Amino acid sequence: MTDAERRPRLTPPIADIRRAVREGLASAGVAEGDLVLVGLSGGPDSLALAAGAAFEGPRAGIRVGAVIVDHGLQDASAETADRARAQAVALGLAPAVVKRVRVAQGVDGGGPENAARDARYAAFAEALTETGATRVLIAHTLDDQAETVLLGLARGSGAASLQGMASEAGSVLRPLLGIRRATTRQACLDAGLDPWDDPHNLDPSYTRVRVRRNVLPALERELGPGVAEALARTAEQLREDAEAFDEMIEEVIEDICAPAEAGIAVSVGALEANPPALRNRIIRYVVSSEFGVALERVHVLAVARLVTDWHGQKALDLPGGISASRSGGHVVFSTTGSTTVLPHEH
Repeated sequence: MTDAERRPRLTPPIADIRRAVREGLASAGVAEGDLVLVGLSGGPDSLALAAGAAFEGPRAGIRVGAVIVDHGLQDASAETADRARAQAVALGLAPAVVKRVRVAQGVDGGGPENAARDARYAAFAEALTETGATRVLIAHTLDDQAETVLLGLARGSGAASLQGMASEAGSVLRPLLGIRRATTRQACLDAGLDPWDDPHNLDPSYTRVRVRRNVLPALERELGPGVAEALARTAEQLREDAEAFDEMIEEVIEDICAPAEAGIAVSVGALEANPPALRNRIIRYVVSSEFGVALERVHVLAVARLVTDWHGQKALDLPGGISASRSGGHVVFSTTGSTTVLPHEH
């Protein structure tokens, strides 16, 4: 069979996938000679991404491989992973690495979805190190983004959650965030690829599946088409706002912070002078950058009261073994000296 006979007819869905991959690699600055890995499950989204990357990568002088994660959560998971690897090889992706992981279910109360995600991203990181690849391409689509925003809205998680997923986060690239799920499936059909359908995507015990199959269709039915696109636009706008806030914080953070024993101190005057939105972001930013802990809103507001409603409160106990206390003209964050325990939000 000649190359021309093997090459699928270019259709709009295939062209859309290729364009998204091409633009994603270029905007991330992936260089000629670099190796990138496609996170491949064998499902329609990741298979369409793999085919698009297999086409666009070599044309930009970029080597493209694949990493397949076997979570071991289904009886035939090993066979499914091997099938995905065979598809990667058939597309010309090399290396095609299978990583078999053990999912620690129930850890930290995050549920099986979060546990599987953590195991998957840890496997991606290992594959990058082992192969020398610079990036891993993940096949999250516009529909995934819309679902993420809806879930964040339902949980009251604030602007950080409503930002959804970033198109670029460290070594992770998500070039298909502007592509609908229906497009990836049609691209596979047009290219003669046979995607695997994960039975977990039909299991209503998963919250995301209920959002996908029930909530979003109901919103589209009652409010009209375009809801998913509107949610994705909302995420993009909030991410732009967050980046602007972070730039503002980075400009002033050195002037308002000082080292403290086992931690860091932040000027009360500087916090008090800022509006609540920026004050709260500074508190979250300081704790995240200094201790690697993401505070919930209840904790941020409690810390803010040390600034705006100070009447001699005891130190606050925050997640991650951190305490926050008022000492003169500073709010001091440290890893010791906590006394008052705040409830976690659920």
